[in-house]
Amino acid sequence: MNEPTKPAPPGSETTVVEQTLRIDARPETVWRYWTDVRRMCEWWATAAELEPRPGGTCRVELGGGPVMRGEFIELVPYERIVFTFGWEPTGGAPAVAPGSTRVDVTLAPDGSGTILTLRHSGIPAAHADQHRAGWAHFLPLLAAGAGGGGAEGERR
Repeated sequence: MNEPTKPAPPGSETTVVEQTLRIDARPETVWRYWTDVRRMCEWWATAAELEPRPGGTCRVELGGGPVMRGEFIELVPYERIVFTFGWEPTGGAPAVAPGSTRVDVTLAPDGSGTILTLRHSGIPAAHADQHRAGWAHFLPLLAAGAGGGGAEGERR
């Protein structure tokens, strides 16, 4: 289960999706929405298996469909979470192998809130729009849950 990040095949192009939003909650609260199964299921998953430690499992099941599978690489409490990301081969899942891309989440205090920046790298260019749209859908749900509904966002 400990799969390292796999490089893209030679000659294939990859890209980065980056999104930033402000959440009306402190970093300690936002952190729990990435590391606690119950909270993860409030915004991203219908079921999840999380072992928030380097080398630990990060598995997120989306409503009767695709399953994201990766592993945690780095956790700096209330500041940074890094995990690998990919999809188990099932109907409706993008052709992105489990653990083959990387997600860096940074949390920066901003008054009584948090600036969350998500950087998803190594995405095959053919699947970038799908992942960009996915994060654009799910991150505001995280913000609404953690911040009681108030989120201001910028997406790139």
